[in-house]
Amino acid sequence: MSEQVMNQFRSDRQLREDCVAIYESLGMDLNTAFRMFMERTRMVRGLPFPAVLPESKMTRADALKHPNWTMGPKITVDCATLMNKGLEVIEAMRLYRLPLDQVSVVIHRQSIVHSLVEYRDGAVLAQLGTPDMRLPIRYAMTYPERVESPAEPLDLLSCPPLTFAQPDRDAFPCLQLAEAAAAQGGTACAVLNGANEEAVGLFLAGRIGFHDIPRLVAEARAAVPAEQEPALEDILAADQAARQAVLDRA
Repeated sequence: MSEQVMNQFRSDRQLREDCVAIYESLGMDLNTAFRMFMERTRMVRGLPFPAVLPESKMTRADALKHPNWTMGPKITVDCATLMNKGLEVIEAMRLYRLPLDQVSVVIHRQSIVHSLVEYRDGAVLAQLGTPDMRLPIRYAMTYPERVESPAEPLDLLSCPPLTFAQPDRDAFPCLQLAEAAAAQGGTACAVLNGANEEAVGLFLAGRIGFHDIPRLVAEARAAVPAEQEPALEDILAADQAARQAVLDRA
């Protein structure tokens, strides 16, 4: 039997009484409900329901606490805003010449399944692996060869159950902004990326709040018109204009 410890936490009295009444109607006490919550949290490696911290509570340290991956600060913040998923949508569209409606995003908190490809016959191929950035970096450096990995191999018998959920685009507006840029095309994606890089840099420097990131990206997108069929000079100019738009509004 595992060692038992006591957990204590503070809550509003009325909140506690309401919860106790609900749990009693379900035939359990508060301790049992809390233990179930903790077990489910461990199982899914995160909160067992979608949640976003209020702006006043989302700090730089909060945004940089990724539960599964160890990455640099910029991409970690992009994970917190889901801009990374939006950029990956654009990446998949460009690499595989796919329209936006053929690229989907799902939330997978365990970071075990890294991509899914659905074939026309309904078969779905999944690429699984441990959440270790050394794997994709090594593959990119050694492609098309497959070489031995320094990371721990994936153990399917010990990994948690795999869960998938729809992203909440209202809670994570950066994903919507990326999809809109992908749909518009032209220099819209350059504007999106430049604005996001500048906004994330300001957030990491402590000059803006976490929820200012999507606001500034949206304002830059509105301020900088997208050019269709751009030359390289147009793309670079759009990037610079987006960055300046963010700085002007920060």
